[in-house]
Amino acid sequence: MGYQTLPNSELELMLILWKSGKPMTRMEIEACLPPKRRLSKTTVLSFLSRLEEKGFVCVEKEGRNNCYRPLVREEEYLKQESSSVLKKLYGSSIKKFVAALYDGNGLSDDQIQELKDYLDSL
Repeated sequence: MGYQTLPNSELELMLILWKSGKPMTRMEIEACLPPKRRLSKTTVLSFLSRLEEKGFVCVEKEGRNNCYRPLVREEEYLKQESSSVLKKLYGSSIKKFVAALYDGNGLSDDQIQELKDYLDSL
């Protein structure tokens, strides 16, 4: 199944939910935002509402609170987004992607070794 690409603000909330591994209230989600990214209650509710409309989360009533649970697995979304970026920006070429990272001094020796080890395991 294909998913919409999420804007960074909504993705930030999804990353919090995925990391938690359990349903969370709006207040719990807000508490996980970095101090520099504090958002108003209405803004967070708006983002959560959009995520629900897009089918990324479901809302479950727990007492007086709404709890938000991911419907989309992190791995599924990341796989789709990675494939999309690779296709759009690098013409589906892994070599061009890695070269762009390396040429920009974006890969450490440890990361290069990790990549070699991964390719050897395939």
